[in-house]
Amino acid sequence: MSLRTRMWMEAALSALACLLTFVTLIWPDWIELVFDESPDGGDGSAERMFAIAWLLAAVAFGWLARRDGRRLLPASALR
Repeated sequence: MSLRTRMWMEAALSALACLLTFVTLIWPDWIELVFDESPDGGDGSAERMFAIAWLLAAVAFGWLARRDGRRLLPASALR
């Protein structure tokens, strides 16, 4: 896989994780509706944990995409 492809995949995963974070914060019951399961008994703690995990994933994938994107730039563009 090329570095450019990997960078775009990481950026897309970061955007997806960011979207899932905001959807979960705005509409926390979507997980229970989609999967027809309530892992936390309806108190919302699982949704908060998912939101935190997706936020951390968004930051991590964003950092990886930025790192790979900077590797694609010529050295003169980094100064």
